[in-house]
Amino acid sequence: VQLQASGGGLVQAGASLSLSCAASGRTFSSYVMGWFRQAPGKEREFVAAINWSGGMTHYADSVKGRFTISRDNAKNTVHLQMNSLKPEDTAVYYCAAGGLGYMYPPSNAYVYDYWGQGTQVTVSS
Repeated sequence: VQLQASGGGLVQAGASLSLSCAASGRTFSSYVMGWFRQAPGKEREFVAAINWSGGMTHYADSVKGRFTISRDNAKNTVHLQMNSLKPEDTAVYYCAAGGLGYMYPPSNAYVYDYWGQGTQVTVSS
């Protein structure tokens, strides 16, 4: 599976952005899809994940209520709608695929086997 993230940019606090991740491969619908982010000088952290069907999602507490993850298995894409952005959301955002066999979308990065190249999100105050 190859992943290509897009949609990042520079916005002001309170604005919205939508990230997309396009996946290649016929087994996309089998995978849990996740979004992670890494800010300068910090470790990569979990943001959100969605199970294979889209029926179950999992969010980090820091983004719950502001971010929404969704997927379209027919188009091999996963999206992250980010609303009410804050300066602390500034990071490189990565999409990831993995978690085969997991019923609940996991937050542990080690579960994910495939990673995209990342897209920069910068939120100014």
